[in-house]
Amino acid sequence: MTEANDHRDRGRDETEEERADRRWGDLIQEVRVAQTGVQILFGFLLTVVFTPRYEQLPQTEQTIYIVTVVLGAAATGALVGPVSFHRLVTGRHIKPATVRWAGRMTVVGLILLLATMTAALLLILRVATDDEYVPWLVASVLVWYLLCWLALPAWIRSRRSGG
Repeated sequence: MTEANDHRDRGRDETEEERADRRWGDLIQEVRVAQTGVQILFGFLLTVVFTPRYEQLPQTEQTIYIVTVVLGAAATGALVGPVSFHRLVTGRHIKPATVRWAGRMTVVGLILLLATMTAALLLILRVATDDEYVPWLVASVLVWYLLCWLALPAWIRSRRSGG
């Protein structure tokens, strides 16, 4: 099979560099959405420790808070990483590899964002409501995140590749 036929079989007639440019544009738009969410959440989390209420929290909630802040910092790093990565390797003629690595960083960032949001929800609900319901509420929201972020896209992808 020739390279030209190979491109058509993938649904687009584009070179590897053109595909990398397109995929980079798509990726950076996706990262912008996730970055905004994680930065707002992380910014809010950073302020909590400076409130008078923080000192009154039991040790368990303070530990959940610290874990949540660390997860938020890690998510921020992973989701900002693709921009820095791209900037540092621009002009080196390795855009396809850059897009692959940036895509991996984005997936890691989304997983860390999922963990941050789940931990923040756990903390907020433990402080705001009866502990007996918290595990059920957090588990329900986590299942919802997993359905929206992983299961539905995987299901659509499998239907597309199978048909």
